[in-house]
Amino acid sequence: MDPVILFFLFGLAAGLMKSELRLPTAVYDGVSMLLLLTIGMKGGVELARQPFLGLLPDILGALALGLILPLIAFPVLLKLGRFKRVDAASIAAHYGSVSVGTFAVGIAWLEARGIPWDAQMALLLVVMEVPAILVGLLLARGLSKETQWGEVAREVFLGKGIMLLLGGLLIGWLSDPEGLDAIRPLFFDLFKGVLAIFLLEMGLITATQASSLKRYGLFLIGFGIVMPLVGSVLGSLLGLALGLTPGGVLLLALLAASASYIAVPAAMRISLPQANPTLSLAASLGVTFPFNVLVGVPIYWQLSETLRALFTGA
Repeated sequence: MDPVILFFLFGLAAGLMKSELRLPTAVYDGVSMLLLLTIGMKGGVELARQPFLGLLPDILGALALGLILPLIAFPVLLKLGRFKRVDAASIAAHYGSVSVGTFAVGIAWLEARGIPWDAQMALLLVVMEVPAILVGLLLARGLSKETQWGEVAREVFLGKGIMLLLGGLLIGWLSDPEGLDAIRPLFFDLFKGVLAIFLLEMGLITATQASSLKRYGLFLIGFGIVMPLVGSVLGSLLGLALGLTPGGVLLLALLAASASYIAVPAAMRISLPQANPTLSLAASLGVTFPFNVLVGVPIYWQLSETLRALFTGA
């Protein structure tokens, strides 16, 4: 088993056993910053090698996917799950957005197997953060005057995660390739080590959601597994339609299968304070994140390759 996955399992086990193990906040923040900057820089370096206008179909496709996913999740949560409208909208927004940690695991999985992936995937990661938040707010309250759109926009576009990803993209895009060699040991060579520490903390955080899953029953568990599978099919089909490489198709499927636990919770806290954040985090962190990290990536790879063979005859 990949060592980074074992770090996640170690953190999960330690958390479930009520261990005193905790990462200092400064360490976790530093690891998160390195992870986000590295993902952005990797994409920026490759983006510099291709014309930006050629990426417009990919960007529009990612935006459409970010709009469609919460619209699929919302009626399921409202009718079958019988959640309050505001809670159904909040959970749906989480599942329309994306997880940077899951994306990083996908990159590590591809790099370990020498499978190339499309440079624009880091850009599409940023693009898919936003539309689901807007859809979630509209589903919850419509075009309400009470919605603090300015605060939401500030949280989304100027939040730490988006700023670091965009900053990394610009740095990688504008930098001289030879000049990057000086910082390569920290940002590129240590990527898997940084990811391992990040997943250790995510395992500890995931363990805190176990009690919430016991309280809210089997529905969230089922939803937290089935919704990613639905998203992965849509992501794979979109990736194939856009002509992405096999690695790119996998990453787009993984993005569509993931659920946010950073940007969306922050935005929902501002504009939907009446929504229960425990429900969203129990599903996204307690079920979907470990499912994607432990078994999802190889499942989505097989799925994307099966769809490729089905539609191309290859």
